Amino acid sequence: MSWQVLSVVPVWVLSLAGALVVAFVSPRQDYLEWIAVVLAAAVIATFAIQLAMQRSEGFVVRAMASVGISALMLAAASAVVALAG
Repeated sequence: MSWQVLSVVPVWVLSLAGALVVAFVSPRQDYLEWIAVVLAAAVIATFAIQLAMQRSEGFVVRAMASVGISALMLAAASAVVALAG
């Protein structure tokens, strides 16, 4: 794997773990508030990781991939929770 992919995978893992924790721990009426918190944490983690790398080439693409896939994962998790509940 290249360093570009390795810089976005931790945010995806954080989003997936956050979605699972929120789905199983939070009350159903508070689910959407906590999913928004997970997305905010993904955005902050994205910028922290990308800025710590100190590489400007491809920054926008890496940040977009990181946050975009995280948002799609959280949307899918929300759909599953809505259909299950």
